[in-house]
Amino acid sequence: MPENTGQQRKVIADAVVSMDGYTSTGPDDDMSWAMQHISSEQSELMYEGIWRGVSTALVGRVNWEGFTAVWPGLTSDPNSSARTRDLGNWLATVEKVVISTTLQQADLDKTQWSNARVSRDLEEEVRSLKGAPGRDILVINSASIIKALLQADLIDELHMAVMPATLGGGVRLLPDGLTSTWQLSHATTIPATGAVILCYRRP
Repeated sequence: MPENTGQQRKVIADAVVSMDGYTSTGPDDDMSWAMQHISSEQSELMYEGIWRGVSTALVGRVNWEGFTAVWPGLTSDPNSSARTRDLGNWLATVEKVVISTTLQQADLDKTQWSNARVSRDLEEEVRSLKGAPGRDILVINSASIIKALLQADLIDELHMAVMPATLGGGVRLLPDGLTSTWQLSHATTIPATGAVILCYRRP
């Protein structure tokens, strides 16, 4: 891990969200409503611009189990794009902190991914990571973690890819009752998929 330059590490939250504010329809969501965007070349390019500046990834139990079931196959598939394979290799080796009250370290060690550990206390973990050496910290599409960190005022950048779809219910990204102010860093559209990318920073 690179030496700390004296600046505190940023916590970046990245999520795919529907027009009506949901990140998924629930535990069995297959993400088909967002796959055209997720698999697009433009999306891969933009996401690469985020993860290459990150040295720690935060995920919850559901995403951990989903990612480790799917990504090793994508990474080894010769039909996957070069950027997909690069991302898969990064996910497999980057420092990963899995926030869970039920998973054990032995559960993580059973997967093909390395450099992962369980943490029980999200806020304490993030405060410690922000003060430690390294590049930025990325929360990967885990709504429960993003909600908790927003309420604790521990997110520095919030990236939302808004899909041209409504889900009508499911898991919301933003917590009820949260009051906060953000500055728009940049916004872009992906005409091929209809997605709008919004990137906000805390002032």
